[in-house]
Amino acid sequence: MPTARRGHSGIDIAAPPEVVYDLIADVTRMGEWSPECYRCEWLDGATAAAPGVRFRGHNRLGRMRWARTAVIETAERGREFGFATMNDGAGREETRWRYTMEPSASGTLLTESFEFLWCSVANRLAEALVPRGRQVNRGIEETLRRIKRAAEALQDFEVRG
Repeated sequence: MPTARRGHSGIDIAAPPEVVYDLIADVTRMGEWSPECYRCEWLDGATAAAPGVRFRGHNRLGRMRWARTAVIETAERGREFGFATMNDGAGREETRWRYTMEPSASGTLLTESFEFLWCSVANRLAEALVPRGRQVNRGIEETLRRIKRAAEALQDFEVRG
């Protein structure tokens, strides 16, 4: 059954939207940004983001470990990167993630958002003990700070170089 849990956060980055997009759309670097997803790999021979391309993300939270297959839904360089994670056992979309980039006075306004689409009974019971939405929102803020640091460092290097 669908849930209404969702959230978003944004950050201003002193780098062009294309630079920010290129960092995010290379899912093999996700472990550098996310405090929860420590590794991703492309599936089916893919090497770059495009709608319909799949990748697998490996996550950890405390002692818990899990992996999810994700399907890219949007991949518009400098504008938006989005994907949905799948509950492999149920074969259903579980969570939708979006990164949108808008030009700003200093470079890019990056917004990350999530929406829980479906949750298993076991996960709903766990949610009663550990409110997942709040934890995910904190993770988004950390992810955005790390992307900002990397994009601005890259931008500084390109300007000086």
